Amino acid sequence: MNGQGAREDSLVQAATTPDALIPSLTAALGAAAVLAGPDIPARNESDWSTLGPLRPLAVVRPVDTAGVAAAMRICAEHGVPVVPQGGLTGLCGGARPVAGSVALSLERMVGVEEIDTASATITVRAGTPLQAVQQAADEAGFFIPLDLGARGSCAIGGNLSTNAGGNRVIRYGMAREMVLGIEVVLPGGEVVTSLNKMLKNNAGYDLKHLFIGSEGTLGVITRAVLRLFPKPGCTTAALCGLPSYEHTVRLLNAARRGLGPLLSAFEVMWPDYWDVVTQRVPGIRSPISGGHAGYVLVEAQGTDEAVDGPRFQAWLERQAEDGIIADAAVAQSLADIRAFWGVRDAAAEFRQVLGPHESFDIGLPVASMDAYVQACRAALEQRLPGIVALFYGHIGDGNLHIVAGVPGAEPQPKQEIVETVYAMVREFGGTVSAEHGIGLTKKPYLPYVRSEAELALMRRLKDALDPRGLLNPGKVL
Repeated sequence: MNGQGAREDSLVQAATTPDALIPSLTAALGAAAVLAGPDIPARNESDWSTLGPLRPLAVVRPVDTAGVAAAMRICAEHGVPVVPQGGLTGLCGGARPVAGSVALSLERMVGVEEIDTASATITVRAGTPLQAVQQAADEAGFFIPLDLGARGSCAIGGNLSTNAGGNRVIRYGMAREMVLGIEVVLPGGEVVTSLNKMLKNNAGYDLKHLFIGSEGTLGVITRAVLRLFPKPGCTTAALCGLPSYEHTVRLLNAARRGLGPLLSAFEVMWPDYWDVVTQRVPGIRSPISGGHAGYVLVEAQGTDEAVDGPRFQAWLERQAEDGIIADAAVAQSLADIRAFWGVRDAAAEFRQVLGPHESFDIGLPVASMDAYVQACRAALEQRLPGIVALFYGHIGDGNLHIVAGVPGAEPQPKQEIVETVYAMVREFGGTVSAEHGIGLTKKPYLPYVRSEAELALMRRLKDALDPRGLLNPGKVL
């Protein structure tokens, strides 16, 4: 475990397991729902962060909301912290246990409860994998636009607790934009059920937004009502080479105007990223010739191929005529579209291609994003000569990804890389977390991007809902 993880664990006063705690949990939820001692699975000791494992007192696996409420109530009575867990795919340590805690896993709370075709909603249990939600919507003739690389493993409750984004935020918004209602269990075990299906409902405070994006620190989401969207009738895409970042911004504005609601993705890759992917990642073929200042994958989803396909083609030709695009390849089939996305998604292979490195998911104003890239690259190279830094992202929603590492360095100079990247984020008025949350790993840098007044209000909310600090303690704040 690294130094930061040890420091965070020391912030939580370790609780000695009361003799009655595990028997009480077992009596309330059943033996199959409570795992302790050697029966605790290794997977529940951490998430996908690099903080290292920590064994909880027990893993509790309820099958319904009543079970979650009982577990929360019993743990509160014994003064034992609770750490909610979903698919454990988070990268910031938000689902990693803390010393003396019980891990509350929602892995058995799975399934689609209802698809309401009239309201265009789907009601799901929080432990349901995102891919299962997508498939259920598809089989019913609808579309769930939220999509992540971990779709087969991540749980929808975790997606909501971190306000996940993905590739289609430019059209559909973040996860919170897709939620109409939720059910949540508060730290003391109280259940708040608000499974609203109405798009327009202004009856008092919209309480769901307290819990979406709060990373399980204010309550545990157990069920949710999600909006369903019409299934796209056709998809078109182009991979473009552009002469400058200014042209990239012009293309984004032209896509917003010319494609309107058809625009579903706008992915930008800087030359450093493009060169590594197309030259070093096995199986990736460059759809266009290299040598451009930037590369953009534009995707549009329409309803009628006969209408929307030619519309996309005509729009693209206008951009070429106006000198915005220097070169472009247009998808002629779904296989071409998958190949285009393969270039953008090749970052998943960087561990094998580049070796150990640090990854970042930050947000910046679109207008200053390229200036940030140049300044950040220069700062990294000055501090760590020989470092490799690659930049790419969905800039239409202000989201930039960074991969940075010093070849051959073991261990990697993680702290120096992190400090440099986030110091530049603060200088450019961005955010240290575009969609992955804060958890433990980004907590020291939250004051870089949130004012003291904002942090004070967050603490007041935490104190109001969890005055004893027993729910996911030490995370975010």
